[in-house]
Amino acid sequence: MKGNTMTANAVRIKTANAIGTKTANAIRYWILCVFSLFSLTLFSQEQEAGELYAQGEYEKALLIYEDMLTQKPSSPLEYNVANTYFKLGELGKAILHYERALRLDPHNKDAQFNLIFAQQKIVDNIEEKPSFFLVEWAKWVSNLLSENTWTVASVVFFVVFLIVLMLYFFLTPLWGRKLSFHSAWISLLLCIVCTANAATLHNKATKRQQAIIMKGIVNAKSSPDKSGNDLFVLHEGTKVTIHSAVGNWYEITVADYRGWVESNALERI
Repeated sequence: MKGNTMTANAVRIKTANAIGTKTANAIRYWILCVFSLFSLTLFSQEQEAGELYAQGEYEKALLIYEDMLTQKPSSPLEYNVANTYFKLGELGKAILHYERALRLDPHNKDAQFNLIFAQQKIVDNIEEKPSFFLVEWAKWVSNLLSENTWTVASVVFFVVFLIVLMLYFFLTPLWGRKLSFHSAWISLLLCIVCTANAATLHNKATKRQQAIIMKGIVNAKSSPDKSGNDLFVLHEGTKVTIHSAVGNWYEITVADYRGWVESNALERI
């Protein structure tokens, strides 16, 4: 009797496991179907937008590209939106989306080239002062990898640091202790560098201090008020850095100039 009960319980467990496995497989199947359908939809939309762009139907192509951006932002999509705005003669929005394409992928060569070309169209373009070469080199190194990659690398180097540090205390040969000591400080240094680069990219992505002037002509004021004195003039497409905000006004800098502009005159990258 007891044996029959155990057998029945085992059958119930196997049946429950089989049902659970089938349910999990069914869920995975439907998720895969939905993902595949979503990917096919985006691909067909991209093809349609590309054809409209080639035919000169820029406004229709833009509607599709912007709809795709809301679904799945990417550097190539931002680049296509920028090109379309440039064709429509909207310089500020074109530069804005070229910059956004490069924020998502700093190595997008096409976006880099077109951005430089578009910036040449800015009226009285205010050029930034060249940074110290070490600062430029640090930016270049930071953009070599993504934020996630730098984070993973920092964790890996920290684990290596802990391992070789333990070896330093447990090894008895002098050469082994020297090797583990030097490996430890090198690993720690690399961990700090990776963490710093990850933090830099994270701050750049979250704070979004840089912005593009979206209006044709903007007068920068001496105070966050329309009655403030006009300090200098900014034109559509100029890139500025936001430092603070008071009400509907932003304190911005560009090159050696500092002033206040209304928030509706610019858009963050």
